[in-house]
Amino acid sequence: MDNVVSTKWLSEHLNDSNLVILDASQANNKTKLSPQNPSLKIKGALGFSLKTFSDLSSPFPNTIPSPNHFEKEARQLGIHQDSIIVVYDNLGIYTSPRVWWLFKAMGHQNVAVLNGGLDAWIHEELPTESIELNNSRKAGNFSAHFNPDIVRNFKEVKANLDHQNELVIDARSHDRFYSLVPEPRKGLRSGTIPHSLNLPYTKVLKNGYFADLKTIKKIFSSLQLPSDKPMVFSCGSGITACILYLAYQQIAATTPLAIYDGSWTEWGQKF
Repeated sequence: MDNVVSTKWLSEHLNDSNLVILDASQANNKTKLSPQNPSLKIKGALGFSLKTFSDLSSPFPNTIPSPNHFEKEARQLGIHQDSIIVVYDNLGIYTSPRVWWLFKAMGHQNVAVLNGGLDAWIHEELPTESIELNNSRKAGNFSAHFNPDIVRNFKEVKANLDHQNELVIDARSHDRFYSLVPEPRKGLRSGTIPHSLNLPYTKVLKNGYFADLKTIKKIFSSLQLPSDKPMVFSCGSGITACILYLAYQQIAATTPLAIYDGSWTEWGQKF
């Protein structure tokens, strides 16, 4: 299964018995983006709350939960081991890659992001329903198998400052990376992780879709990245870093990639 699927692919598989569509749209976002269709969702989609699937005991937002917590919540949604999951959001490509990455981190491989999200689906005049409609399924048998290789914590990123075996790429905007504007989170200082590079996540997107692979290759090539180094993606709180992760995964599937889960929200407070 490809990690990014089209509206055509999804429409052709709508009646598959093991298909699960997750609506990862969130009520608010720090970039102040506004959805064009806030009252609609893809027909049959289940709501996916990042807050529900986060470690609420953490002082930082969107922290990856324990495998046991993730497993419990996924089962309650009706997700099974053999489920084929397609994730979308109502901003084109925004929160859906984070949900895709969470499932990958929990060992589930059959998960993909819908390219273009809800707006692309509506543009093709495909079936939708009210966001208020609560679809439910019987409890699933999902089993989480945590993959630590694609997650980095504060200690690991800090240790990397000495040996720089991994490249850290920051998905925040140019102005935030270079401290030209304040951070959107109140009280959070501006700055960057030492030795990190900046690639705003918006660069790999076009009109709510991922840019074509040729363009994505060109964008990453402009950073003159060494081909032999693993990459760790960071951002404000671990959301848009996943957009870069998924973009790069499409053009270099064998390069080791990871997300610094705490991202600048954690680093800016601890270091």
